[in-house]
Amino acid sequence: MSNDSSVKMSVEGTVASGFESVKALYEDTMQTSAEHHAQLCVYHNDVKVVDLWASTPDDRGFSPDSLINVFSSGKSLEAIALASLVSKGLLDYNEKIAHYWPEFGENGKEDLNVAGLMRHEGGLASFDMSIKPDDLLTDNIKQNKIGSLIEGHKQRYRTAGDSAREYHAVTRGWIANELFRRVDPAGRTIGEFLREDISEPLGVDAIIGVKESDLARRVHVVPLGFGAHFLHSMRPKFLKRKVFHSISQLIGILFRFLGSARKGTGRGKPPPFEGMDKIAFFNEKAVAMGETPSANANCSARGLAKIAAMMAAGGRFDGAEYLSQSAWDAMHGDPVEADMGFGRNSFTQGGVALFAESNASSTHVDRAFNDGREGFYGWMGLGGSLFQWHPEHRVGFGFVPTSLHVLDLFNERGKAYQAEVLACVKKLK
Repeated sequence: MSNDSSVKMSVEGTVASGFESVKALYEDTMQTSAEHHAQLCVYHNDVKVVDLWASTPDDRGFSPDSLINVFSSGKSLEAIALASLVSKGLLDYNEKIAHYWPEFGENGKEDLNVAGLMRHEGGLASFDMSIKPDDLLTDNIKQNKIGSLIEGHKQRYRTAGDSAREYHAVTRGWIANELFRRVDPAGRTIGEFLREDISEPLGVDAIIGVKESDLARRVHVVPLGFGAHFLHSMRPKFLKRKVFHSISQLIGILFRFLGSARKGTGRGKPPPFEGMDKIAFFNEKAVAMGETPSANANCSARGLAKIAAMMAAGGRFDGAEYLSQSAWDAMHGDPVEADMGFGRNSFTQGGVALFAESNASSTHVDRAFNDGREGFYGWMGLGGSLFQWHPEHRVGFGFVPTSLHVLDLFNERGKAYQAEVLACVKKLK
């Protein structure tokens, strides 16, 4: 990782007129931050206006088309998948999941509706068992190896908070996938839908369940160690600090986060995957080939930004309709603000966050979450990735790094690019 100031990152790519400041910010950040590889791509009004990528000079295997695990940014892809069923008149967010999947209603889950799951209010934020990576292969999913585990599971809710909301970091995608394949007329999984109905028609790289033929294009993620992150945070910003937060900012955010985490339902639970002992476990071939939509989509920033551009345009791109207007409206509709355990956030019934302007009563954590990305919809991934769209300004945004700054809980290093893009767009008006 680019921790040694003598190692200069190789930055390539182009930006359109009016977005030169985004490139300047990107180049400066790549040279001064703890980065290894990173892709940044932005569309405005269906036109690609930022297309940048960076890597260490000795690594010529990295390209703008390399595939990288974007972790929870995949949650917005699963939200698009369910919205496609709404678009076809096959799914209603207010309907109970058990209506489409009767066995799901076992053990008291009969009243949970689709919107509740997508808002992280399903009471299933963690499972009592670890999942075998091989059980997540598409063919094994269709044998109900994951579905049967979910059917027998009970709900469990946080001991504190003003709502049932608790972040379903990994589990939401597993449940949504089971729901999707039961409603989809062809019985497809979300991974199959994404490939056939989104990625191939748009000509983009956004994959849930990597095929053997694409494994060589993957680039592994590399977590920045907690010790290194804290050490870098002690350096003042004017001395080119390699991480976004100062030590005092970092401690403040973590104090709030850890306090809430102690009240969550995941304490004492096994890891989500069998054999998982660290984040780098997601680099394993067996994990990449399985379908974990909420935490294991392998994408490029180019791919995410183009999909985001389609979403920013109301579900259309280059004359083709991917979502009906009514389904797009439903997906983005009825945002509800609640505490999810690490600050308040607003999730729509379709399962994407709406980032809003802070106010006088907003906490530091709330401002860290929202300020600079006001008006965007979507979500973010562990350690850095961003996949979001801004309908008002017709912006589709994708940022995909391989260096995971796990302690940057709200991906503020990437948010700096979002804020600069919005500034550029407003100047062009």
